Amino acid sequence: MQFQRICLAHYHELGLKGHNRTAFEKKLMYNLQALLDRPCVEKVIRISGRILVIFVHEATEEDAESTVGLIARVPGVARVSCGFSCERDIGVMCEAAAQALAEAGEFTTWKVVARRSHTDFEIDSMQMNQIVGAHLCERFPDKPVKMKHPDVEVHVEVVQGHAYIYALSVPGVGGLPVGTAGKVVCLISSGIDSPVAMWRMARRGATVIGVHFSGRPQTASTSEYLVDDIAHVLEEFGGIARIYIVPFGDYQREIAMQVPPALRIVIYRRLMMKIAERIAHKEGAKALVTGESLGQVASQTLDNLAATNAAVDMQIFRPLIGCDKLEIIADAQKLGTFDISSNPAPDCCTLFMPRSPETHAKIPEVEAVEANLPYDAWIDEIMDALELHEYRCPSSYWRAKRREKDEAPAQA
Repeated sequence: MQFQRICLAHYHELGLKGHNRTAFEKKLMYNLQALLDRPCVEKVIRISGRILVIFVHEATEEDAESTVGLIARVPGVARVSCGFSCERDIGVMCEAAAQALAEAGEFTTWKVVARRSHTDFEIDSMQMNQIVGAHLCERFPDKPVKMKHPDVEVHVEVVQGHAYIYALSVPGVGGLPVGTAGKVVCLISSGIDSPVAMWRMARRGATVIGVHFSGRPQTASTSEYLVDDIAHVLEEFGGIARIYIVPFGDYQREIAMQVPPALRIVIYRRLMMKIAERIAHKEGAKALVTGESLGQVASQTLDNLAATNAAVDMQIFRPLIGCDKLEIIADAQKLGTFDISSNPAPDCCTLFMPRSPETHAKIPEVEAVEANLPYDAWIDEIMDALELHEYRCPSSYWRAKRREKDEAPAQA
């Protein structure tokens, strides 16, 4: 018997949003619709407390499993389950449960978890547990039932006129749907830390705009290619909208020629922040984000961070500030950017570096040195030289769709 394949995206933090819950649910549904624009998916809709992904009838088990892996990475999804939809007939439901359990992977013990959301279905939850459980005992006689902490739970749910049966469930990343917390501008390098910081902000619902400071033309553009590779990893789950490339090498050279060596790093960082702030105003973003971790390198001491903060009026978020390197590496490996970031690349971070950088910069001293630098002219030049790379982000997707819809009558 062939059943309709489905995935159920479960959320948990969204359920705490009170009167705003519907808006968050809709945003998660829109994000999934945009990201699941693939031939095997028929549609994505909301049902009671979940997002339902319905596959085309020709979809295979492999199609469903690959889709589960993608959904699990989408911010806002706490858990994703893969199974079947069928008519509300207990015999059909038993067969669907047997097929769902057969596709659940390796297991030894199992149990049935049945639930009905309306009493218009004559069989209650306890009876469904017994009937479906008895059928599975016959189909899997060598697999014992275990009521506490089984390897697999076979869920049988009667919701809104349909029955949904699933056994394969994997944890999601949780958090909030991208696009529910406004825009932020994140300084991103080709290193390990900043992509993780960007991912953490996307998990909190922020639409992330990247700014990459390239050492070009003083260095090769290798870091730009690596950042593009990182962005393609992030865009798989809608974690980045666009990246601005800033050719920064010539301005670093000017700073190196005019600034005492010990203060170069702080001056570099302050100019970067000013440029990122200008881009944030251009984008309508409300905060800047960096991948800095307290005390990890010379620019990340408390004094130097304070000197960097003082360069701009916009709030600065540092999601990794209390993390050590091993924790950040673990997140990068889980995210899928670690191998990319492990490639060596000359960039602005290694350009014109002093032997003994200042670790306790004083803001008045830094500002006195900066007074001789033509910041305004530099920033204007840089803003004119920005290079923009667009990526697939759900918010950008829906803007593009609306634009296509608005332009369709004119083209007709």
